[in-house]
Amino acid sequence: MAMAARARCSRQPNSHRLLAVVVLAAILLLPVASAAAAVVAAVAEGDGVENRSAARQWATGKDEGELVSGEESRGGGSVVEDEFAGGFGSLDSMLQWAIGNSDPDKLKEQAEGVQKLSADELLKRRMEIKELMEKLKMPSDADLMKIAIADLNNSSISLEDRQRALQELLILVEPIDNANDLDKLGGLVAVIQDLNNANEEIRTTSAWVLGKASQNNALVQNQILGYGALARLVKMGYATSAEEATKALYAISALVRDNINGQEAFHSENGSAMLQHILASNSVDVRLQKKAVFLVTDLADFQLNSGNSGLPFLSDRIFLKSLVDMLSRFDLDLQEKVLLAIKSLLKLSSTEATDFESCDLSSVLYRLGVQLEELPSEEQKEYAGEVDDLRREVQILFQDKLKEGTKTAL
Repeated sequence: MAMAARARCSRQPNSHRLLAVVVLAAILLLPVASAAAAVVAAVAEGDGVENRSAARQWATGKDEGELVSGEESRGGGSVVEDEFAGGFGSLDSMLQWAIGNSDPDKLKEQAEGVQKLSADELLKRRMEIKELMEKLKMPSDADLMKIAIADLNNSSISLEDRQRALQELLILVEPIDNANDLDKLGGLVAVIQDLNNANEEIRTTSAWVLGKASQNNALVQNQILGYGALARLVKMGYATSAEEATKALYAISALVRDNINGQEAFHSENGSAMLQHILASNSVDVRLQKKAVFLVTDLADFQLNSGNSGLPFLSDRIFLKSLVDMLSRFDLDLQEKVLLAIKSLLKLSSTEATDFESCDLSSVLYRLGVQLEELPSEEQKEYAGEVDDLRREVQILFQDKLKEGTKTAL
């Protein structure tokens, strides 16, 4: 009996301390959780473009309760062990934060007041806190990606929901870790399949997602190339819709940038003919032409820096003439981009001065100089001066290349 009594006495202080912690947590966490809930509610109601969370909607209409129950089925049912919104890993961490950010005198008053609460009232308070914590749980990026991918794999889903799922992925694949997980979750195959969708908007957004995911990401670049998506993207580059062709070219540029495999595939799929079509056509949107010229510069710079010369179309006279002829278009931004492309191409050992000479580059550069001097507005003149400086650089490079060619011939 004495031993049992001592045992009860030895456990009693611990029980009191545990009760005190629970009670104090109930007092402190309720206002904290309520404030956090208010913040989350405010964020959820906001519709600004800066709010990334607001853009992440559930295309399937699944609510947070379903996602939370899914987490609990994987062993995350305990509130103390779960992570929740606000950056607290557990109730204990929230308690520590609350204590450190509270007035000691007020804490003492609240602690004294809570001692008057009955056991039922304490239990009710704890249940309220638990309910708030459950509501504060947010799905992970992986959860959101799985939901969007499931929608893309659902053949009966509406076009509106399919488009929304693609738009969600467009945001979710921006972080490189998420982009790397896209193929593991089956997302790349689903998105690539939608490049063949009958709906133009779906095709356009699918290309956009692929470009976003593969940008400066060799792993995803090679994954997409491995699925053979480049062939379809090249065909989309001929689209009459400027938006579809632009997004296809965006994806192509992302896939081939600093990637030899991508550039070889681009050449194999006759991507140069698609570029030629964009550069030479007067009916093509000028924005698309600017992107095409930028891609040419990017490819030339890569060859220049890597020493690789696997793109023979960059020295093709017909291709070069299409580029040089664009300098006659009255668009300073376009002219600047074309000059940058020609500057890079002139530096390549694979191009000959005679190739540019056959395009009448000297005369075109001269006429461009005259045109730049005659621009009326002061604002245009300042920009025109910068473009003219670039024109002079190109002219010098061209003359030097001509001299080198003459010496070699002798």
